[in-house]
Amino acid sequence: MDHHDLGLEHDLRRLLATAQSRRRSLRWLAGAGALALLGCGGDGDDDTTGTTTTTSSGSSGSGSSGGGSTSTTCSVVPEETAGPYPGDGSNTSGGSIANALALSGIVRSDIRSSVAGASGTAQGVPMTVVIDLVNTGASCADLAGYAIYLWHCDAAGRYSMYSSGVTAENYLRGVQATGSDGTATFTTIVPGCYSGRMPHMHFEVYRSTGTATQYTNKLRTSQIAFPTDVCSAVYNGSSLYSASITNLARISFATDNIFSDGYSTQLATVTGDLTNGYVARLQVGIAA
Repeated sequence: MDHHDLGLEHDLRRLLATAQSRRRSLRWLAGAGALALLGCGGDGDDDTTGTTTTTSSGSSGSGSSGGGSTSTTCSVVPEETAGPYPGDGSNTSGGSIANALALSGIVRSDIRSSVAGASGTAQGVPMTVVIDLVNTGASCADLAGYAIYLWHCDAAGRYSMYSSGVTAENYLRGVQATGSDGTATFTTIVPGCYSGRMPHMHFEVYRSTGTATQYTNKLRTSQIAFPTDVCSAVYNGSSLYSASITNLARISFATDNIFSDGYSTQLATVTGDLTNGYVARLQVGIAA
């Protein structure tokens, strides 16, 4: 004789047990899938060209912040000539070694005025230059405690210590240590454009301000380029740069003997205007 009530209860228990078993199996499979996905992740890698790419969640230590995923790419800045007017002890001017790095007061943020007894001040449209020094060999980490020597021409295209009329001056030259965030900041002016070159600034990287005393200690030499439209706005908007208008019209990045082979890692990002001045920022990568 069949007992339908007992049979139904028995069937329900079996169905419940089967469902619980299937739920446990699904949970196990989900966990295994998550582990498999985690195993597919990878760290940022360094390629053989000196470019580093890192991806992380949350805040980045290379200037980016905020939630979510951030990505940072850095490349070794090209080695460039220091040119004929470095003032780093590597050549002479007027028969004497020209070394601004040995001058008292050369370590300073505002480089518009001369130091060490010279009194000249370079006139021009104000520009703040922020250089962010990073290590391409360590996931673009900020390099603190290094030193940047920056120099450039004035609004008329002259270099202090070398050019006629300003050989007794040493303005638009200075050294700054990089802070904990890897940046060095200079207060200066927009450089002029002299014949044959796009507007630019020169810089050398040293291990510290203590070693930034002569060119033999430098780690790298390079140059900063500036957007053409910004330079054009400055030159046409300030009478101090009158000669630069014609010089800029005769040159381009394609014909410049330094930047013609590429300048993407040397082109500063510039914001601002003639009334308030400009801010130029550039990330500089070295293999430290």
